[in-house]
Amino acid sequence: MNKMTVRDIDLKGKRVLVRVDFNVPIENGSVTDDTRVRAAVPTLKYILDQKPRSVALMSHLGRPKAGPEPKFSLRPVVPVLAGLLGADVFFAEDCVGPVAEQAVANLPEGGVLLLENTRFYKGEEKNDLELAQQMAKLGDVYVNDAFGSAHRAHSSTEGVARYLPAVSGLLMEKELDYLATALENPQRPFVAILGGAKVSDKIAVIEALLGKVDKLLIGGGMANTFFKAKGYAMGNSLVEADAVETALNLLKAGGDKLVLPVDAVLGDEFKNDANIQTIAIEQGVPDGWAFYDIGPRTVELFAQTLKGAKTVVWNGPMGVFEMPNFAKGTNAVAQLLADITGSGAVTIIGGGDSAAAVEQSGLADKITHISTGGGASLEMLEGKALPGVVALKDK
Repeated sequence: MNKMTVRDIDLKGKRVLVRVDFNVPIENGSVTDDTRVRAAVPTLKYILDQKPRSVALMSHLGRPKAGPEPKFSLRPVVPVLAGLLGADVFFAEDCVGPVAEQAVANLPEGGVLLLENTRFYKGEEKNDLELAQQMAKLGDVYVNDAFGSAHRAHSSTEGVARYLPAVSGLLMEKELDYLATALENPQRPFVAILGGAKVSDKIAVIEALLGKVDKLLIGGGMANTFFKAKGYAMGNSLVEADAVETALNLLKAGGDKLVLPVDAVLGDEFKNDANIQTIAIEQGVPDGWAFYDIGPRTVELFAQTLKGAKTVVWNGPMGVFEMPNFAKGTNAVAQLLADITGSGAVTIIGGGDSAAAVEQSGLADKITHISTGGGASLEMLEGKALPGVVALKDK
């Protein structure tokens, strides 16, 4: 990574403006998963150790439609962050303007302030530079630690970096180091595992990875479109008709690098207590049934393919993992990755649903790195430059 980090800049006595990713699930006024808040703590503790004048934190939360909406307020994050930092955290009812500026000015020496949701301003997602300039008034130095938003050119991720010295936080540095190393200089064999519902979302990723990996394993609903391309009956399974030809071309380009499931767990309804059967893929999916998970023979095939792998990147679940009866394939793949991590492989989970699935399986601490950014990870896997990273100062 050739970008400056918080370690490369003097923060003593400075007002530090930090873009964090606190886009966390909130129910009934409480944070239900603090993973992203915990991920920011090492950077915040490092900054506080440098004796700054103040630390102001910006984040988005959800997708508010028309200005401020109480259900998208970041206020519920305050007690969670305060507990993790072991310090008081103050809250500002706005992220720019007099309210925010006064809140920063009123902070005690070294005080931490969480600003209200940046997306309460429509200009945020348009990278409105006037809004970015107002944000820049809250700091002397800008630190971007929000890898999960780095693929978006927004006022708080790209715009503000035009007006303040801009460096990376420790989480951003770690994310870029793992993903960039995996893609540019992986230890081999290098295996990628892709899942999720739609192949159309990942065409560019598959194309980019085929030139880099030794094997590419496909699971989840996106496998259906490949099966359709091979001429198998797919019953009621989700198939993207307009992506079948693309899938056929990818099969030809991938050759034996591309590994598809060999069996499938089917349900006759989209619910956990549906009737279930397991079939060999070449049998075809009967009418009235749909592919909801990979089967045990596929797990064995994937285990054989992963044997001896030195670098593995995984993005996307193997089935409808939210339903316990269709989560077995995803959990089995998580276990395979945990096992090979124990044998010295570098395993990287590319955020999003696959990160949630690994957390759910209880194996998160057995994986080398779990990314906090689904979309950002995908764009890196595609080989795209991330605007929030490009905007940072080069070393």
